[in-house]
Amino acid sequence: MTEAILAGLSGLLIGSFLNVCIYRLPRDLSVVRPRSHCPSCERMISWYDNLPLISWLLLGRRCRHCQASISARYPAVELLTGLLFFAGIYLFGPTVAGAKICLFSAIMIDLIFTDFEERILPDEFTLGGALAGIALAAWAPPAAFFQLFFPDTLPPRLFAVLESALSAVLLAGLLWSIGALYARIRGREGLGFGDVKMVACIGAFLGLSPAVLTIMFGSLLGSVVGLSYIAFTKRDARTYELPFGSFLGIAAVLVALLRPGY
Repeated sequence: MTEAILAGLSGLLIGSFLNVCIYRLPRDLSVVRPRSHCPSCERMISWYDNLPLISWLLLGRRCRHCQASISARYPAVELLTGLLFFAGIYLFGPTVAGAKICLFSAIMIDLIFTDFEERILPDEFTLGGALAGIALAAWAPPAAFFQLFFPDTLPPRLFAVLESALSAVLLAGLLWSIGALYARIRGREGLGFGDVKMVACIGAFLGLSPAVLTIMFGSLLGSVVGLSYIAFTKRDARTYELPFGSFLGIAAVLVALLRPGY
C-alpha cells in the first residue's frame, strides 16, 4: 500500500507535466522552456502556485496576477493521473509491469485530453508510446497471441518484443484499411491518422486481444456519447468531428486495469 500511495503522489506531479504537454504540444511549443506561465498574462508561475491540486484550490481557480480563470482540466488531469498511478502499483505491485501500466496511463491521459480539446494526437505520445511499449515488452510482456507462429526455442524476451511489435503493426494496418475504405465509400475522411498511430501504441503496450477489446469498447462508447451529443445539441452529424482518440484512451485504461496479468 505504501508503494501505491507514493506512486499516486508521483502521479500528481506527472499530471502537472502532462498539463504542460496538453497545452503546448498541439501549438508546437517546447514543453521544457519557458517555465510554466499564465496563458493570459504570461507571468511566470511561482513554485508555490504550481502545486498539484492544492494551488488551484488556494488560488480560487484564478491566476494570482491577472485573475484569469484557470481551467478545471488542470486539477482533473493531476488527480486522474495520481489515481491511475496508485491503481497501477496497487494492482501490479512495485514491478516493471506496474511501472509500465503507470506510463501507459500517463500516455493515454495526455491523448484523451489533447484529442478532446484540440482534436490532435501528438506523435510524441502515439509513436513515442508505441516504441516505449515495444521496448518494455522484454521485461513486462503483453498478452500473448502469436505464440503458435513462433518456434518454442525463441528466447522469451525476444518473443515478447515481437509480440508487441506485431500487435502494433497489425492493428494500425487494420484500422488504416478501415479508414481508407470508409473514405473511398463515403468520399470523406472518417478516421484520422493520429487514431491509427494511437492504436499502434495501445497494441504495443497491451497486446493484440486486449487492444481489439479496447477498439470495440472505445467505438461503442464513442458512438453512444457522440450520437447522444449530436441529438442533444442538434449538431450536423456530417460535420461533427468525434474525438475518437479520447474514447479509445478511456477504453484502453479500463481494459489495462480491469484485465491484470499482462
